[in-house]
Amino acid sequence: MITPPAPSGATPNDALHESALFETALDLPHRRRGKVRDLYRLPGGDGDPPRVLVIATDRISAFDVVMPTPIPGKGRLLTAISARWFEWLRARRIVADHLIETDVDAIEAIPPAARGALRGRTMLCRAAAVIPVECVARGHLAGSGWSEYSATGRICGAALPAGLREGDRLPEPIFTPASKAEEGHDENIGFAEVVALVGEPLAHRLRDLTLAIYSAAAAHALERGLILADTKFEFGFAIDADGRTSDELLLVDEVLTPDSSRYWPAESWRPGAEQPSFDKQFLREWLLGLVRSGAWTKQPPGPELPGEIVERTLERYLEAHRRLWGG
Repeated sequence: MITPPAPSGATPNDALHESALFETALDLPHRRRGKVRDLYRLPGGDGDPPRVLVIATDRISAFDVVMPTPIPGKGRLLTAISARWFEWLRARRIVADHLIETDVDAIEAIPPAARGALRGRTMLCRAAAVIPVECVARGHLAGSGWSEYSATGRICGAALPAGLREGDRLPEPIFTPASKAEEGHDENIGFAEVVALVGEPLAHRLRDLTLAIYSAAAAHALERGLILADTKFEFGFAIDADGRTSDELLLVDEVLTPDSSRYWPAESWRPGAEQPSFDKQFLREWLLGLVRSGAWTKQPPGPELPGEIVERTLERYLEAHRRLWGG
């Protein structure tokens, strides 16, 4: 496998001193805009399979609403963290992945005039037929898992010991899948529903891979002073040069970033309450204050973000990168 280079041309700390990229409009086919990423489908040729250009912008979303104010440099940080994790996972041969290249100068489809703005925030990836299941692993009680446990004593149908507190470590990591919603919230589902969606052999494979990746990554994070409370993965089957879906299973999308994972500082972990986290926590708390005051209803459009919220949010992403990978 090709080991992806680190995003070139900028260091994570440069994120504090750069202009924001809110969206892209490259003259390339099949553009699709997600909450954070812009994707372009590139046709194959000369025996090569189709590929996807994945560009992490500086957009940020909360409560499934994209805010009008970007977080300058966030896209570079997400790409840098994903690229390092893909490289780290490849060395452990847990699962194949979709990443081909992160050096924009080596991606012919990107016009030279656009490469400066896209440097450090772009991944060229193999095209894949994405499996419609969010593969979530949890090692601690938090978020929707804590809410479901508080109400039922279970998460996604899995029974847990009584008396656990918010933030507690689970007896062992658990697989808590969710439906993959195109719009709105993903919904937690049970393992039986995954079996119904994709069949029993693949459901077991997804569960085993999710827990294996989580366990390995959580151990690395803990060595660096971070608790990986939970995370979500996406998988897909690679598309061959003839446009057909192959049987090669790939880890796709971003991986183990603060946007897809809940990282806590290990030194301040105190079960029994919500933990400080390295993500958009400051943004969510500020927005909830607006909701309580009646100034916002969690519906689009989102409010403009004050400079302090932008800076403090970016600082958390920077600190996550520093702890995980240095620099």
